Amino acid sequence: MWTSWWLWPLVAVCAADSFRNEAERIMRDLPLVDGHNDLPWQLLNLFNNQLLQEANLTTLADTHTNIPKLKAGFVGGQFWSAYLPCETQNKDVVKRTLEQMDVIQRMCQMYPDDLLCVTDSEGIRRAFREGKVASLIGVEGGHSIDSSLGVLRAFYQLGMRYMTLTHNCNTPWADNWLVDDGVDKAQSQGLSDFGQQVVKEMNRLGIMIDLAHVSVATMKAALKLSKAPVIFSHSSSYSLCRHARNVPDDVLQMVKETGSLVMVNFYNYFVSCSEGANLSQVADHLDHVKKVAGAGAVGFGGDYDGVTRLPVGLEDVSKYPDLIAELLRRQWTEEEVRGALANNLLRVFEEVEKVSNHSETPEETPIPLDQLGGSCRTQYGYSAAPRLHHQPGALLAFLVPLLFGLQPL
Repeated sequence: MWTSWWLWPLVAVCAADSFRNEAERIMRDLPLVDGHNDLPWQLLNLFNNQLLQEANLTTLADTHTNIPKLKAGFVGGQFWSAYLPCETQNKDVVKRTLEQMDVIQRMCQMYPDDLLCVTDSEGIRRAFREGKVASLIGVEGGHSIDSSLGVLRAFYQLGMRYMTLTHNCNTPWADNWLVDDGVDKAQSQGLSDFGQQVVKEMNRLGIMIDLAHVSVATMKAALKLSKAPVIFSHSSSYSLCRHARNVPDDVLQMVKETGSLVMVNFYNYFVSCSEGANLSQVADHLDHVKKVAGAGAVGFGGDYDGVTRLPVGLEDVSKYPDLIAELLRRQWTEEEVRGALANNLLRVFEEVEKVSNHSETPEETPIPLDQLGGSCRTQYGYSAAPRLHHQPGALLAFLVPLLFGLQPL
């Protein structure tokens, strides 16, 4: 009898090792794609984006992310966030976003043996085959395009492959999650007419629509309008943690119906709605998304280096195998695990690529001037001054005296 009691802890340890070993076996064959990492924001804050003289991605010690940690965590694909706070809206946000996109590209240039910048689903697979981290750009916040379809298209050409429609502020054309908390007032009731143009143009170009940070009305409007599946790059389940940044069950049903994707966030306040959380609670969110929206709707969006409090057991990007081991312990099938690791994201990305049509006429109607903010904004193109080619009578009135004035003296 005493012997059996003594054996139980040993059996538990052996079982845990078994799940961890199985997780590593699967991840060696199919590494994980994470939807949101804010390391570029840390590079700006800590080193002013100076990679040559200051930052060393192999030895960074004060961040959740560095190259050895990515390898230990079997991370094979990463959407790096090009993020600037809402205070840059109507100021220098386009310039600053370009600088963040640039630092992501330079990360790949400086560490070519470890990082591979790619722009499509096949590029992710190529990085897997080469044993590198597929590195993609996600722009976090629609304020970064400064309400310009031209800027949206330029960002696409420079490598942006998803855009979060808002951050923690309304844009002139989409409402953010703070509307649901009563902190901000709804301006667009989800998406304005121009916001709908933005969504359509993202579909046309092949940019994934990211609904993390947006209001519920914006979530529903985008899910109804988009011709392609959308993503929540770093959001969790509202049913388990009633934080307005999370995804409610009725929206999860729409996620299921549209073949979309929720990449679960690890921030403690979105996991447990408190300062403390643990790995098991993150797994609860993954379970819930799977239960309501289906196994094909589950992904990972850890929000590493963008948050200050992380669950016990998920302190940095190296800990992903422990989370996969927990899912296996909960009897997730290997197919379901592979879906969450990468296949679900690859499916959505491929659908977005199929829907894109660069031969289709671009959206080009500009946002109305009276919907734009900012006191330093010029009004070229919006001027109400009369144009001669629109007023033939005015043109004639202008030319007649000129012609008479050319008579010889």
